[in-house]
Amino acid sequence: MTTTATSLRLAGRLLTPDDPGYDAARGVWNAMIDRRPHMIVRAASVTDVVTAVRLAQELDLEIGVRCGGHNVAGLAVPPNGLMIDLTALNAVRVDPIRRRARVQGGALLGALDRASQPYGLATTAGNVSHTGVGGLTLGGGMGWLARQHGLACDNVVSYTMVTADGEVVTATRNENPDLYWGLRGGGGNFGIVTDFDFQLHHTGTQTLVAEFDFRAEDAVPVLEGWRDLNAVAPRQATFTADVHSTPRGPIATVGFVWVGDPARGHLLLPAMRALGRPVAERVTTPSYLELQQRDDTTGGHAYRRYSSAHYLRQFPTAAIEAFLLRGAADLHAGSQLPGVGLQAHGGAIADVADADAAFSHRGTTFEYGAGSRWTEPSEDDERMAAARSAGAALDPYAHGVYVNSLAADEGQRGLRRAYPAAKLARLTALKNVWDRQNIFHLNHNIRPTHA
Repeated sequence: MTTTATSLRLAGRLLTPDDPGYDAARGVWNAMIDRRPHMIVRAASVTDVVTAVRLAQELDLEIGVRCGGHNVAGLAVPPNGLMIDLTALNAVRVDPIRRRARVQGGALLGALDRASQPYGLATTAGNVSHTGVGGLTLGGGMGWLARQHGLACDNVVSYTMVTADGEVVTATRNENPDLYWGLRGGGGNFGIVTDFDFQLHHTGTQTLVAEFDFRAEDAVPVLEGWRDLNAVAPRQATFTADVHSTPRGPIATVGFVWVGDPARGHLLLPAMRALGRPVAERVTTPSYLELQQRDDTTGGHAYRRYSSAHYLRQFPTAAIEAFLLRGAADLHAGSQLPGVGLQAHGGAIADVADADAAFSHRGTTFEYGAGSRWTEPSEDDERMAAARSAGAALDPYAHGVYVNSLAADEGQRGLRRAYPAAKLARLTALKNVWDRQNIFHLNHNIRPTHA
């Protein structure tokens, strides 16, 4: 094939396997993914995206769409297909008067934060600054502001999308309202979103982070108390908990992240300290920008990754015990057990009627995740099995899952966990309208009726 960027009239670049930059462009946030697209279009305009969609269909190539490359399943990288790389479409324009941010589909969350924080503004934007705005938001978009202001998708005023037919459409509550409904949590099933218009909020620039470490063997009553505090916590507080291995044994960490005046967040500390005697305590007051970067990883693309996840409506003592065990027979089963964590939902997330958007399970109390990362391919089977076991341990208490957290091997069963049957039927009907040939299927795929 002799197709060139010139003949395609691209503003961006066309990369093929022999071109400099090809290997870097196909890398994603999981070193287990080593797929080689037939070509990569690094789009520099909406017109480039339209051209790439039409070219892929002319050449009968599968389409993968890359924003931040954070999807652990590597769905952005189509083997022998056409990857549409949006990373050059990364502009963020903030209107502080209207409190709006116009964000291109390839922008990272950190760019949105950096553009809005000089005005003391922000919107819900994940917990890791190098995550892509597009992938996070289309799946729903959890973050430290969600309990105050809703999910990322709850703050999108309008979407600009390239369809499977290569048309450019807008979706709002009043224009293409069914599509607007589906884009709020339905993932990348309906087209390629090239622009998001977000509502911003006056959040200030201050935060507080409180973390208390306990020996895992002492942590059941601590987690029971932490759970009960969460039920009455102000919306500025997002409660967190995790269990991880250390040289001195497994440690359970409980605490919260507070976005707003740290002095008010300090009022929660006496109740947290009354939970027990920790082996370590950390109370810090990072700026909001620092908070958004504290979980960033360097060399993230070098790690092999696998994870398992659930939504939990309740967290009884039996679930706490399973959380601490991480799928093992005893607390000290080994250092290669996955890390597990919880992040509180509720607040403004639950204020939105479940029928209002494709995103589901708004009655969730905690989001649970078990994740492993490693570097040696020889450990793949063991590490993935351990993460699956840690996830399975919480199965009896689960009620749904975040679509962005689905593993690649969950397939249609995973979709049935992410969406109730009635909502999945509505999403299927929407797919029939906007992508009846299932052109956009490298995702957690909602199949059209006759695909």
